[in-house]
Amino acid sequence: MKISAQEEYGIRCLLRLAEQGAGGSLTIPELARAEGLSPEYVAKLLRPLRQGGFVKSVRGQAGGYRLARRAGKIRLRDVLRALGRPFFDSRFCADHAGNVERCTHAARCSLRPLWQGMQKAVDEVLGRVSLAELAGNPGPALRQAGGQVTCSTRGGL
Repeated sequence: MKISAQEEYGIRCLLRLAEQGAGGSLTIPELARAEGLSPEYVAKLLRPLRQGGFVKSVRGQAGGYRLARRAGKIRLRDVLRALGRPFFDSRFCADHAGNVERCTHAARCSLRPLWQGMQKAVDEVLGRVSLAELAGNPGPALRQAGGQVTCSTRGGL
């Protein structure tokens, strides 16, 4: 399983917005500076997040972007689905058929149940973890998912 850059940075942008508290907002340039990204890339990340109902734009002097609902109501599973594709979905077999129209193992695939089980387990864990937990209010779901993790990234969170 691989987390895409769009998924990682999209979650980071949501975390920055969650840090602003209820009603707080950040502009695209502010988010870009905080995350070390270009404003154009942040705008690209915010598009599916807005379409998914996670953020909303606010006009005016205190404008920018803010969370569309409380951080405790935003589940990581739903955010990742808005930003990308699940590890295993209905298109998986068709995408990995090789040079033929239909996978040669379609009738007796021993891998499909494994991938389906992995996707189900990942969905269950991510469905329990809220943005609020990731933003510094760790609850039982995050502790069950593996507790605190330290990052060794340049900018880190």
